[in-house]
Order: sequence, then C-alpha cells, then structure tokens
Amino acid sequence: MYRVLLVDDEEDVREGLVVEVDWEALDLRIVGLAENGREALEMAERVEPDIVVTDISMPFMDGLELAKRLRERNPLVKVVILTGYDEFDYARQAVSLSVDEYLLKPFSAGHLTDLLTRLRAQMADEVAEREDVQQLRDHYYTSLPLLQADLMATLLHRQKSPEYIHGKAKQCGLDLQGERYGVSVLTLHMDGDQSEDVELKQFAALNIAAEVWAEHGAGHAFMHQETIVLLYVDRWGGGDGEKRQQQALENVMRSINHYLRVPATVGSGSIVNTLAGVKHAYEDALLALDYRLVPGTDPLIYIADVERQTAGKLRFDELKQQTLTRCLKAGTQAELEETLAIIFREITVEHGRSDIQLYLIEVLTNVWKAAQASGEAMEDIFGAGFQLYADLFRLPGLSEAQGKVREVCLLVQQRIASGRQHVYKDIVEQALSFTKEHYADPDLSIQKVCGHLHISSGYFCGIFKKEVQLTFLQYLMQIRMEAAKELLRSTVMKSFEIAGQVGFAEPNYFSFCFKKHIGVSPKEYRKQIALTASEGTSR
Repeated sequence: MYRVLLVDDEEDVREGLVVEVDWEALDLRIVGLAENGREALEMAERVEPDIVVTDISMPFMDGLELAKRLRERNPLVKVVILTGYDEFDYARQAVSLSVDEYLLKPFSAGHLTDLLTRLRAQMADEVAEREDVQQLRDHYYTSLPLLQADLMATLLHRQKSPEYIHGKAKQCGLDLQGERYGVSVLTLHMDGDQSEDVELKQFAALNIAAEVWAEHGAGHAFMHQETIVLLYVDRWGGGDGEKRQQQALENVMRSINHYLRVPATVGSGSIVNTLAGVKHAYEDALLALDYRLVPGTDPLIYIADVERQTAGKLRFDELKQQTLTRCLKAGTQAELEETLAIIFREITVEHGRSDIQLYLIEVLTNVWKAAQASGEAMEDIFGAGFQLYADLFRLPGLSEAQGKVREVCLLVQQRIASGRQHVYKDIVEQALSFTKEHYADPDLSIQKVCGHLHISSGYFCGIFKKEVQLTFLQYLMQIRMEAAKELLRSTVMKSFEIAGQVGFAEPNYFSFCFKKHIGVSPKEYRKQIALTASEGTSR
C-alpha cells in the first residue's frame, strides 16, 4: 500500500480530500496532513510518502518549491499539483521539472480518483518493469559466467559458510556437492610469445583442461589471475580421491602437451574435507607451483611431496576471524560463547603444545585488533603492564588456557559494547549542544549538524531518535518554541522580532508554528502570561 501526504492551506479542502476519496480501494493510505509546504517538507522526513498531493498556492512555501525540495531528497516520490485555472500555465511548466500530475480546481472526487488510479497504475508499471521476470532471466543467464567466476574467486580467497557457497553455486548453475575438495593451479611457459598469442594459448589450454576435467567428472576448471585453476570435487568418497585427482591431472598435462606443444607446470595442494578449506588448498597449490624453479622438479608438483604437511593442522582461518570479530563488536554473549566453542573444538590432544599456543596467540591477536579497531586500548581494559601472551603460557593446561581466552573475549566484548553506547550518547550530546547554540540560525538543518559532527545523516537520524525519542526536526522545533515562550514571558519584544531570535526567517510562519504547537498565538500567549501574573499579584 502506497503512502500519501495531503498538503493544502484550507482545512475544508484537506478534510474533503480525506473523506471523498476511497483511498483504501486505491491501495493508498494517508499518512499525513499538512497546512503548507514548509510543514509538509518537515512531515515528509518522518512519514516518507510515496505520493504527495499538494495545492500550488500556499503560504511559507508553495507547491512547486515543495515538489523541488521533495525530489532533491527522494527522486522517486510522485507529486500531484492542485491548481486554479489562473495558475494553469505556471503549473503546466512544472510538469517538465518536478511534478508528475496536475489537477485543475474545482475538481470532483471522481477526477481525483481517476488521476490517482492512473498514477497508481504508472507506479505499478514501474515496479513491474523492474521485476519483469523474463527480462531479469535473460540478463541473469547472460551474466552467469561472470557470476560463476566471482563465486570461484570467493572460494579461493575468502572463507564463507558451506550454506552460503552451496546457495550461490545453485543460483549460478554450479554443483559443488562433494565429500572432499582439491585445488591445482596450471601455468603455461611462453616467455617469448606475443601477448595476443599468450592469451589465445591460455584460452586453448583452458578448453582442453575443462574437457578432460569433465570427462573424469572431476569438478570445474576456470581461469583465474592468468592461471588455470582445477577445482577437484570428490563426489565418491572412499580412499582413492587423491588417485582420481592425479589421473585427471596427468591427462590434462598430457593433452596440453600433445595439442599445444607448450610446456606447462601444475602445482597441487592437499585435499581438504570442507569448502572452507578450499582457500588453504589454493594457497598450498600456489606454494607448490613455486617449486617449479627448483632444478629437476617434475611438471606436476604436489605440495605433500615437497613440504612436510602436519596432519590436522590448526588453522585460525578467515571465517573464524570474521565470526569472532563480529561477535566481539556487535554480537551477544551467547553468540560469542558459541563462536569460542567452535574455535576450541579444533584443538585436540593430537596437536602439539607449540601448535596450540600459536593457535591461541592468533585468537588473542584477533581480539586485540578488534579492540583497537573499536577505539579500546587493552591497557585500559586489563591494566598497565599486562602480559597477555605470557600469562597464557604460564597456565598449566589446555582447559585453563581456553578459560583465559574466554575471559579476555568477554571483557573486550563488554568494553566495546559500553564504548559504543558511550559514542552514541556523546554524538547525541554534541548534537544537542550544537542545536542549543545555533537554533536561532534559520538555515540550521540535519545536514548542517551532521557536517559539524562529520557523520552521515542516516546514521545520525537513527541514533538521535533512539536516544532522544524525537526526530531532530521535532527537537529543533521544541527548542525554538521554548525559547519563544521565554522571550514572550520575559521581554517586550514584538512577535516578528522574537521570530528572528528563535530561527524563523518568516514571522508569519513563526506565528503559524507557535499556534500549532502551543495552542494559541504568540499574542494570546503573552496575554495569558500577563493575566496569570496579575492574578498572582492581586492575591
């Protein structure tokens, strides 16, 4: 249901628009009524209308200026101008500028209903165009190779959850379901060839590799950073995964040599058990590829042959780092406890003491970085002269070490949360102070306050309303009204002078706002104060 803001300086017109049109039948809902353009502009910031129906001729800000300001803030808002015949040419010029429709006065409810029906259909067409299934599908399939390449790059360089990877793979037509995974990197050696020939031969090598890889049902082959990456997906399980991968790699090398007559080298990492481990397998494959510079090395290099690999190596990988950092900065205690349980679960009695210590040091270093990034000093949390790593090494056993890490994480999480709340309050306090000092400036706005605080308006509006329970414009109006009341009570200044003192460039708009918020005009308010004072004196 679309939101509508009605703007007209005549009360009977506003009420007539409300009751004479079946808004609900049009799938529209009235979210605000304003008496002039200035008030409508302030109201629009709170109610975020989709459609604004406004009179063209109003005090303080006319309909065209309102339309222009609305479009500056939200280009998607639809504006309908209500205009008299004598203003018709003026209004018609506005259609090419910032107005979607105009309606001549006097008009019937039927005329307005027809206009709104047409506008509502136009908005629905715009949405439908964005959501056109066939058009989106055509564009999607055209983009599939790019989406697949992007996913593969994510696999090699980032660590995401299996659910995320499998979901993305399904969307772009890739099957990554497997028991285990391996990564091999193939590079051609064509130092003297022209760049165009190099690219053609790389493309030819990719086609050959992909064809052989498909024949073996081995997984996926793709180009990445000028190398051919062969992602092995072991769909069979059992103990012969390495053998299947080796046979496929040997056939790839044999075919490239046979058809292209170009020397090539393959570096192959160890097979891993999870998709998250593909990143490490890729890193090992690149490391194996570096050994091609060693004299006498075979063109097919396995990392396990050239480097001693520790079974079940402890890795504080990127996924764990990201999860821990998020929990420390914005998570709950329960989420942090769950993350730590996953981190500690990697440690077994089979790992050596030095491996465990290094692993826990990496965890604590990540905690330290998270605290530092949040503006918190570890010295302030644990006291001057603290020895985080040394304390860890002095502990007698694994359970005590884990307890220490947990204690550190909980303290840092609490400190970051407390600091964030303090930052919120500090920002709002600065905004309140700045507003109190500058409320007399007619140009004071959210943008000016945010410029002073060096923060975005979206972020500011959210925390300001949360802390103050008012929008900024509501608070500013409240400050100005209180200041005006004080001047009316304590001075003999005229109303137009007070208007300038409290931030209103137009005295008439000040009187309008004062009566709307206080219930009486400035003149009547001053009379009431004088009457109350005289009655108190007579007693």
